[in-house]
Amino acid sequence: MTPEAMTPLTELVPPFLREARRNRLVLAVLFVVIATVALAAGIFWPKAYVSSTTILAQGSDIIQPLLEGRAVPTGVTDRAGLARQVIFSRKVLEDALATGGWDKDNPSPVMRDRLMEQIKDRTTISSPRPELIEIAYRDPEPERAHRIAARFAEQFIDESRLAKERESREAFEFIDNQVKDYHRKLTGAEEGLLQFRSKNADAQPGSATDATARIGALRTQVEQARMQLMEQQSRESAIVAQMSGESEVTAVQTREGLYRAQLIELQSQLDRLLLTYTEQYPDVVRTRMQMQDIQRQLEAEQQRRASAPAGQQSPFDNAQFNPLYQELRLRLGEVRREVAATRSRMSASESMLADELDRSRRIAASEGALAELTRDYEVNRDIYQDLLRRRENARVSMVLDEEQRGLQFRIQDPAALPLRPSGLRLTHFAAAGLGLAFLVPFGLVFALVRFDPRVRTAAQLERATGMKVLATIPTYSTTREKRRQRVRLAIASLLVLGVLAGYASVYWIRVLGA
Repeated sequence: MTPEAMTPLTELVPPFLREARRNRLVLAVLFVVIATVALAAGIFWPKAYVSSTTILAQGSDIIQPLLEGRAVPTGVTDRAGLARQVIFSRKVLEDALATGGWDKDNPSPVMRDRLMEQIKDRTTISSPRPELIEIAYRDPEPERAHRIAARFAEQFIDESRLAKERESREAFEFIDNQVKDYHRKLTGAEEGLLQFRSKNADAQPGSATDATARIGALRTQVEQARMQLMEQQSRESAIVAQMSGESEVTAVQTREGLYRAQLIELQSQLDRLLLTYTEQYPDVVRTRMQMQDIQRQLEAEQQRRASAPAGQQSPFDNAQFNPLYQELRLRLGEVRREVAATRSRMSASESMLADELDRSRRIAASEGALAELTRDYEVNRDIYQDLLRRRENARVSMVLDEEQRGLQFRIQDPAALPLRPSGLRLTHFAAAGLGLAFLVPFGLVFALVRFDPRVRTAAQLERATGMKVLATIPTYSTTREKRRQRVRLAIASLLVLGVLAGYASVYWIRVLGA
């Protein structure tokens, strides 16, 4: 049949009513079967009572601002995850078996594991808000659901408190052990640094700077002494050149006169030295000794002349030295003494410079080891001081958790005894059963009329053949058929009424039982 030949819905009402009257008994049987099955399913459907409790995670609003930066709270962001870890632990589940009464039957280990899995499946843990934790337990017995939900809340609070205290205590003990360890390291670093400095006298702070300054000063002294030596050597060469052009003896005189002239010269030289130096100066002492020697020689010469026969004179009695030559000679001696002193001073400065350079090399060699020891000491000292602060912070946190001054868990909404089962109840099954019992039979009749290819109306025949229908002959039932239809109607009515009476009885019994 083409879509154009499909019968409109308004034309299906009379055939639908005729088919319903004709199959009233079948429809009644379907109604009874569906309604009875739904009612039985509702009666035997396992009941589930849900008991829930709400836990509030509340921090201290006064202590936390005061100890901010000093105490570290041991809070957990995922509170629902924390609750699952605590409640689904074997210790808490074992306690739940005892609370629910399952332990009375002494179940085997395998059965205990199965019961624990069932308890996990029946337990729902959620966090409707960041500071709230909701624990719900579903069980066929309302009292057991209430007991287990309340026990779960108590166990969670106790285990959370113990876990916080244990976490704070373990953190404090760990940091305390680290403090002791780094104290030993710091003491060892101090001893190593002290021993190194005691073995290396030059390994002192500022030694390199002092050595550099000392080397610079000594080099300056050496350069100055070298310049002075060059100047004095030039003067010596000039005096020697002048002496080569002068005669040593300019006149002849007696030895006594010569000695007297020498005494006069030495006396004048001594006077000049005393203007510059003290009595203990080597040149002053030497000059005095020379004067004493010449004085003795003068006295000896006088005695000799007094005791010598007349006419026996020394060939040099009348010799007289050149004063300029003597002056140059004295100046040459002074210059040579200055040259010797300058050379001695330059040699001493060079020796001191060499020693200071060796000391500088030793300081440079020890700087690496000293820097490493100092670096180890400073690192251990910084870490040790930081750990000391952290240990005190951990101590404060541990005291807060022990005295329950920080984050606290308290029961906001305690578990209540459930009075009505949750989920699908008998009322739901009854309403669904009656609805399906009415809809399914009539839906089957409508489908039969709608999709049956047989012609049921004159309009349908005209559309199918394209011809006009002049008349229709109705169906007339015999007396026997009418009697049979009345019996079917009565049976169908009794079946429907029986089902409705059964529904009413079950509802009344449940109300009275409640």
